Amino acid sequence: MSAAAQPFEGLLRALAPRVVGALVRRYGRIDAAEDATQLALLAAVEQWPRDGVPAEPAGWLIRTASHRMTDLLRADRARRDREQEVARWVPVETRTAPAADDPAREPDDTLTLLFMCCHPALSPASQIALTLRAVGGLTTAQLARAFLVPEDTMTRRITRAKETLVESGATFTLPDPAQLDVRLDAVLHALYLAFNEGYAATGGAALHSAELSGEAIRLTRLLHERLEGRPEVAGLLALMLLTDARRPARTGPDGALVPMEEQDRSKWSRALIDEGIALVSAALPKGHVGPYQLQAAIAAVHAEAATAAATDWPQIVALYELLLQVSPNPMVALNHAVAVAMARGPAEGLARVEALAGEKQLRDDHRLHAVRAHLLERLGQLDAASAEYRTAAGLTASMPMQRYLNGKASKLEVRKKGSASI
Repeated sequence: MSAAAQPFEGLLRALAPRVVGALVRRYGRIDAAEDATQLALLAAVEQWPRDGVPAEPAGWLIRTASHRMTDLLRADRARRDREQEVARWVPVETRTAPAADDPAREPDDTLTLLFMCCHPALSPASQIALTLRAVGGLTTAQLARAFLVPEDTMTRRITRAKETLVESGATFTLPDPAQLDVRLDAVLHALYLAFNEGYAATGGAALHSAELSGEAIRLTRLLHERLEGRPEVAGLLALMLLTDARRPARTGPDGALVPMEEQDRSKWSRALIDEGIALVSAALPKGHVGPYQLQAAIAAVHAEAATAAATDWPQIVALYELLLQVSPNPMVALNHAVAVAMARGPAEGLARVEALAGEKQLRDDHRLHAVRAHLLERLGQLDAASAEYRTAAGLTASMPMQRYLNGKASKLEVRKKGSASI
C-alpha cells in the first residue's frame, strides 16, 4: 500500500467484511464476492488519496464492488458459456438496484457472513481460515503463520473452502436455532484467533493491530447481543475486553514491548476492565463453565491487582488447573507452568516447562523458549538464559518481539561480562 493510502488502511479493513456481506447477500457467491471486494479496495486506494474519502465510504465501496462483481460474472459467462447459470446468480432486480450510497439501504451483514463462513460443510480448520480471511481481513500470509503451514497451502485451503460453500448451496442467512449451536464453537474460535492476531501480531513491524482486535470485539458484541443467554459468548467478550484494556501500556514511547509486570497500570482502561469483570461475573454462575469464561476469570485476576507484586498467583494457578481439565492443550500447560513459577518459585515452573519441551505444538514456538529463558534468568543461569532468548527471537516473525528478546539476551551478556571482570 502506498504512503498516501496508508491513512485509509484502517477504514478499508473495517469496511471490507461489510462489503463482502452485501455482495454475498445479493449474488450468493462468496468466491466472486471477495474478489470483487478486493478490486473495490484497490480502486479506493487509487482514488481516495486523490479525490478524498466519499461521504458514505461503505456505499461507495459496495457500489464499486457491485460493478466489479458484474464484470466478473460476465467474464465467467463468456468463459464458460453458461448464460443460465449467470442469470441465476445475478437476479434481474439487482441490475436496476440503487447506487447503494445510503447506509440505511445496506444493512451490516457481517454477522451473517461470519456464520456462513462457519458452515458445517467445511472442516473446522477451513471454517476458521475462511472466517479470518473474509470477515477478519487477515492476509493469506498472516493466516499461514497462524496455522503454521506454507502460504500456498493456506491459499489452496481458502480456495477449496469457497468452492465447497458454493457447491453446498449455502444460503446467506443466519442459521436456525437448531443449527446455530453447531456452528457457534467455530465462530467463537475464529473470533478468538482474530482478536489474538490483532492484539499480538504473529509477524510484521507492528506489535498489534487495533483495527483487527477492535473488529473482533465488535463482532463478539454483536454475537453477545443476539445470543445473550450463552455464557461462553459473554466469556469471550469479557476476555477480549480485559485483555484489550492493557493495550495502551504494552508499548513504551519508542514502540518497544513492555511486559505485563513492568506496565504502568494507570494506563489500563478502567472502563473496559469494569465491563469485562461484570460480564464474566454474570456468566460464571450460569452452569457449565467453558474455556473462554476461565480465561476471562484469569484476566480479571490480573486486572484486579493494583501492582504486579499484588497479583493473586495461587488463584491463577487454580484457574489454569480448571482450564486444563476443560481444554487441555500444550499452550494452556505452558501458561500454567508460568503461573506455578510465580506462585511457587522458578525451579518448579522450569521443571514443568522442560516436561513440555517435547510437545510438537511447542517445539518451534518462541513462547516456550522465552518462558524457559525467563525462568533460567531468575535462577541465575545467565548463559543458558541468553541462549534461550536468542533462540526465541529466531522463532518469531514479530519484529517488536524479536527486538525485545534480543535486547534481553544482550543485557544478560553485558551483565555476565561485567560480573566476570570484577
